[in-house]
Amino acid sequence: MATRGGVLHRGQNANRPFCFALSLPDFNYNTDGYEGDGAEDGKSQDGSETLPFIDESPTMSPQLCATQGPDGEAVSPTPPEGLLGGIEKGLEMKKLVLSGFLASEEIYINQLEALLLPMRPLKATATTSQPVLTIQQVETIFYKIQDIFEIHKEFYDALLPNIQHWDEKVTVGHLFQKLASQLGVYKAFVDNYKVALETAEKCSQAHVQFQKISEVGPSAEDDQRLREALLYKPIDRVTRSTLVLHDLLKHTPKDHPDFPLLQDALRISQNFLSSINEEIDPRRTAVTTPKGEARQLVKDGFLVEVSESSRKLRHVFLFTDLLLCAKMKKTAVGRHQQYECKWYLPLADLTFQTLDDSESCPSIQVLPEHEIEEMKIKISVLKSEIQKEKKAPKGQSRVERLRKKMNEQESWLLLHSPTIPFRIHNRHGKSYQFLISSDYERSEWRESIQKLQKKDLQACVLSSVELQVLTSSCFKLRTVHNIPVTSNKDDEETPGLYGFLHVIVHSAKGFKDSANLYCTLEVDSYGYFVSKAKTRVFRDTSEPQWNEEFEIELEGSQYLRILCYENCYDKSMLNKDDNEIVDKIMGKGQVQLDPQTVQSKNWHMDVIEMNGIKVEFSMKFTSRDLSLKRTPSKKQSGVFGVKINVVTKRERSKVPYIVRQCIEEVEKRGIDEVGIYRISGVATDIQALKAAFDTNTKEILVMLSDMDINAIAGTLKLYFRELPEPLLTDRLYPAFMEGIALSDPAAKENCMMHLLRSLPDPNLMTFLPLLDHLKRVAEKEPINKMSLHNLATVFGPTLLRPSESESAKGLHITSASDIWSHDVMAQVQVLLYYLQHPPISFAELKRNTLYFSTDV
Repeated sequence: MATRGGVLHRGQNANRPFCFALSLPDFNYNTDGYEGDGAEDGKSQDGSETLPFIDESPTMSPQLCATQGPDGEAVSPTPPEGLLGGIEKGLEMKKLVLSGFLASEEIYINQLEALLLPMRPLKATATTSQPVLTIQQVETIFYKIQDIFEIHKEFYDALLPNIQHWDEKVTVGHLFQKLASQLGVYKAFVDNYKVALETAEKCSQAHVQFQKISEVGPSAEDDQRLREALLYKPIDRVTRSTLVLHDLLKHTPKDHPDFPLLQDALRISQNFLSSINEEIDPRRTAVTTPKGEARQLVKDGFLVEVSESSRKLRHVFLFTDLLLCAKMKKTAVGRHQQYECKWYLPLADLTFQTLDDSESCPSIQVLPEHEIEEMKIKISVLKSEIQKEKKAPKGQSRVERLRKKMNEQESWLLLHSPTIPFRIHNRHGKSYQFLISSDYERSEWRESIQKLQKKDLQACVLSSVELQVLTSSCFKLRTVHNIPVTSNKDDEETPGLYGFLHVIVHSAKGFKDSANLYCTLEVDSYGYFVSKAKTRVFRDTSEPQWNEEFEIELEGSQYLRILCYENCYDKSMLNKDDNEIVDKIMGKGQVQLDPQTVQSKNWHMDVIEMNGIKVEFSMKFTSRDLSLKRTPSKKQSGVFGVKINVVTKRERSKVPYIVRQCIEEVEKRGIDEVGIYRISGVATDIQALKAAFDTNTKEILVMLSDMDINAIAGTLKLYFRELPEPLLTDRLYPAFMEGIALSDPAAKENCMMHLLRSLPDPNLMTFLPLLDHLKRVAEKEPINKMSLHNLATVFGPTLLRPSESESAKGLHITSASDIWSHDVMAQVQVLLYYLQHPPISFAELKRNTLYFSTDV
């Protein structure tokens, strides 16, 4: 293939179609092949064409294509490590993004040329006595392709010299702005798209000459598929350039003359894509039944169904007139996957009414939380092993086995984690129950169904043939292709953030009436969303001012969701749904956690708009590597970050005052609190308590009695987390790891008790009352849902995780992620051992001489 401007594309075929197909949260990203099911993706069940949907979401950067090196070899434009810092790095990245886009622009122009090749001879014969096609047919099939080709050729020719002679003053924003301003041509192309495909197909069947002229594949079926793919390319190109604009803005300083021009181009492109999506979305998912009824797919996704008292993973499809619940059938390798319909429910017969008291709720099998946590740790260990094997010379074969195992474990987690019930009922008495992990998802499904039910729907009964036709169409129409587990994603896809996200929920505006309002925060983790924090209820207001800060642990997270609720106090106004009292969702929205934005040291302020309501919030992120470090306090006063023996000596106490007071307050009014020590307290409250204890203010007792109990629990955890060395000491850490791994119960008992005796007195005298306190909390597990294992999971790493100097010494751990993966389980097990042990008294421990006393 000829090259333009020194850009080389090895193995690229001008006629090979290109598709950018993505859907959240499971998106495919492909720059050199048509991803999906070829022509099938563009066809409805009855064979009529449907227009591909465009996703304008800025999910990730386009892959950069290879550029030519000085020796003519293809060179990857991935920036070298340690590239220039600051603005220079941003502009260098901008050049790399532009180089990649230019390379793909060349491929695109060649593909347009390939599409135009048969147009010239067809036009030439149209005016002769033996035309292959009429001039009208030629113009319909190739409508606006020539114009689009010329627009991009002009854009390419103008952009190329800027890349070849790159410096920091180069401006390209005006070129993208001009490109965006010509999107009207694409609008005309889109409006004609369906007619163009239908005409091309009819002409191909009716005219052998046209079929030969327009051949682009080895078979007639391939011709049709490739022709459709090529005709789709102009639509796809707008999506691609929109994503590139996001990346260019990311790497363009705000004071650069390009910045406002690129912003304007992005605004125009996004508006265009939004308007196109609104028009083509219904046609995209059309399926026609044998009776000629029009039916579209509105929403689909994976849900856990409770069936015969056990959990089953289902793919649920919401059509304009019915809900279909299907399961993926197992098929032989190389065969297309198929769905088997489990049941369907006409929307005209669907209700959300609660079950009568006489009806029994299906029992929900809920696993103990520690089993869920253990599985997460196993998955983390597997991820770490996969990364190591990928770097090993012959590790590739083992990588596949590990991936398969991880897929099984993640699927298990997806099946067993959801606990929020979502019940639907048939007017004729049948009920179905799903479990969802997120109130956001439940609300989305309910709203989508209720919106469709506002139309005049007729109850439908499908024959077995009609049901089979509809179920078969699900494979082609689905928007969510894979079970949302990370092992289904390519390694190049965004791995998500690991660490702690600090979020301040400031305020909200846009409520029509005063109400009792609060917000909850959700993040995705291991393929599903979970609720992580909740603000206070701000009563009787239309402009709540929360200004509350939360620390949320992220486990491979990519999105933050905020939901705004009206709290229902008046029992007559309660919205009874799913047989529960449910507060009304006033609005909901989500933001992508862009690592470059979030990982700066400064707070990043943002606004989420939801149903006319605007919620203002700020966030910043601390990576796990940083959050795991213990940093000794430089001040001699105070208690946080100060050695425990210094604090007890200063206070002339056996146990630090902060530990005694927090334990006492939790036992007084928090022992029945659901999720005590697991639910995050408001960060601003915790910081206020920290400051009070550090300055030994006289108001501490008053503050403790007024403060939310989760903030007090959070303050106690923070105290132990900020100790310059763990409560169970750096010196003894390797011995604790060895002791807990012993198999013989007697040897383990001797070792673990000896290790306690080896602790400095202030550490031991603080650890033992904390141990007794946690046992008392676990006694109330039926009420507070905190088992000994849950408490060990929360406190184990806090009490044992070594300080940075020790973890670097002799433990051969390469990164904080490895510390997390490999050591957390052992840290949890050490604390669990002591929690499950009969009461241990300081005096007896010190007096008992049965334990061996070799040096540790």
